[in-house]
Amino acid sequence: MKLLTLSEAIARFVPDGSAVALGLAQETMIPFAAGHELIRQRKRDLTLIGPISDILFDQLIGAGCVRKIRAAWVGNVITGSSYNFRQAVESGGIEMEDHSNLTLAMALRAGAMGVPFMPTRTALGSDLYKTNPTLKTITCPFTGDTLTAVAAINPDVALIHVQRADENGNAHAWGNFGITREACLASRHIIVTAEEIVAPEVINSDPNRVITPGFRVSAVVHAPWGGHPSPVPGYYNRDHPAFMDYQQSSRTSELFAGWQARWVDGVRSSQDYQALLGPARKEELSLKTHVWSEAVDYGY
Repeated sequence: MKLLTLSEAIARFVPDGSAVALGLAQETMIPFAAGHELIRQRKRDLTLIGPISDILFDQLIGAGCVRKIRAAWVGNVITGSSYNFRQAVESGGIEMEDHSNLTLAMALRAGAMGVPFMPTRTALGSDLYKTNPTLKTITCPFTGDTLTAVAAINPDVALIHVQRADENGNAHAWGNFGITREACLASRHIIVTAEEIVAPEVINSDPNRVITPGFRVSAVVHAPWGGHPSPVPGYYNRDHPAFMDYQQSSRTSELFAGWQARWVDGVRSSQDYQALLGPARKEELSLKTHVWSEAVDYGY
């Protein structure tokens, strides 16, 4: 059994200085609960890896957890800028490795396959070469074409949020996966936070929906509302006001400290977080229309 509390999982598998992949499903299922636990435990010198992390990267930067970013975009999807990130870059407080969504995907795929790089046609002629030393120009030995070689990325840990998992770490996810599978296979450890913990028979009933095999998972955590304010398909919708409120609450370091004290430092459990949200807000974010998938037959 790999079922741990969130505090136990982060303490055991994310030491200071770790390279952490998170925010891997684009704008959905961002592991905010896990990210907030990194802040509560005052993790330091982290390298954050992800395509579009929305405001979670900004929160970790504001809390002083981050040394380096390897990403395609950092900001607030609804409002644009993220202030902690911008201030850190302008002051030289963090190191930035610029990627496109595709080069980051190729880097993690190379890591997942155990090869040193992946060849691609992307990024040729772009400014990414000026800021990213992990991109090199190569000549294809078969065609003579000029290609980009994207160096592999192997994170120390991938943090992912899913709809349901069993106690052995086998997890179901649906919706946009982004590069979740690639990052999981490329990482040394995987921590899964899940809306529900279900019996293994539930997971076994639909094996094609398993996002990553349980034997690769280091810890699984029961974390209802662990993806809020991002949406979790089938459970709750995106909390647009939360992103707009965060813009106002992160304009200065003093405002951000107040936000952190309320929404992170003062939260010790999923129950605490849901109490902060309140029943009215949870009801507002609940699903209003259900769209079920078609059943499949695995019979023999």
